Amino acid sequence: MSSREEILQNVRRAIHVQYEKPDLSELEKSATTYPDKIRKFTEVMRATGGETIVLQDGEDLNTTIRKLYPDLKRIASNLKEVTCATFDPDRVESTAELDGTELAIVKGQVGIAENAAVWLEQDLKERALYFISERLIILLDKTKLVSNMHEGYSLIDTGKHGFGVFMSGPSKTADIEQALVFGAHGPQEVTVILY
Repeated sequence: MSSREEILQNVRRAIHVQYEKPDLSELEKSATTYPDKIRKFTEVMRATGGETIVLQDGEDLNTTIRKLYPDLKRIASNLKEVTCATFDPDRVESTAELDGTELAIVKGQVGIAENAAVWLEQDLKERALYFISERLIILLDKTKLVSNMHEGYSLIDTGKHGFGVFMSGPSKTADIEQALVFGAHGPQEVTVILY
């Protein structure tokens, strides 16, 4: 028997009272919903320090990205629709080669209007790209926006790599002096493009 199994058996033996899981259905029914999810998502994303762009019919994704960042040289994406990328992050030999990535363009699966969080299910070889790039663009189908986390959790999956993360705006932290710093533990800029 492994030490893990031994620990779990000891825990099971020590539990004498079983409690039923609470019924959360009433809480889920009372969760806030938003009639205009795009507007709410955009407001909250701006408040977190990020940006939202809604692509209009006929607007080209790659042209929009190049207008946002005309001078960037190191752009990573493994998405077929992104032709302005300068390299495919799935073809690097090691994670260290992702260092210096100026912009990463990834796809989000679900967006949450109440907190502007986007579920990123790992669809890259190296998940470090989500955090090591200086700037991040998340492409999100606007029909995948939901009002609240209750709705969002019912739609997420960790996919074949078994990893996913909610991201809401750029990385930020405040030290003891309460000085807000962006990009401390992840991208300095996050832009969500709704299409």
